[in-house]
Amino acid sequence: MSEHVVRPSEVLAEDEVRLLRRALGEWGGPARCSDELAFGMGFVDARDLLDQCRFLSRALGDDEPIKPVDWARTLLAAEIVFVSDLVGSGVEWQTTTGRTDEATLAILRAIQRKLARTVSAYYGMRPAA
Repeated sequence: MSEHVVRPSEVLAEDEVRLLRRALGEWGGPARCSDELAFGMGFVDARDLLDQCRFLSRALGDDEPIKPVDWARTLLAAEIVFVSDLVGSGVEWQTTTGRTDEATLAILRAIQRKLARTVSAYYGMRPAA
C-alpha cells in the first residue's frame, strides 16, 4: 500500500476538516462501538478506536501529515458515526453536533471525492495499519 502522507490542508477545506474532527469526537460521546465493528473499521478494538480518534482529530487540527490508511479509517469512522443510529449518532447527529443532515451529507460527499485518490488502495478492504 502507498504510504504517501497528505496534510489535511493539501486536500480539504477548513469546514471539511472541522466535520471530520467533530465526527471522530462523536465516538467518545453518543456513539457506541463494539470491538467487532472497530476491528472492521481498521482499529484493534473499541478502546483503540477511541484512542486513535483522539490522535487523528489532533492530527487534523494541527495539519499534520496523515497516512492513507489513517485517512481511510477517518473517513469510514465519520461515515458510520454520522449515518448509523444503531452504533453512531444517527438521528441524534443534529442534536449532538449542531449540523443538519443535509449540510453534513453535502460536506461528506465533498470529502469522499477529495480523498478518493488518497484512500483508493483501501476500497473494499479493511484499512488496517
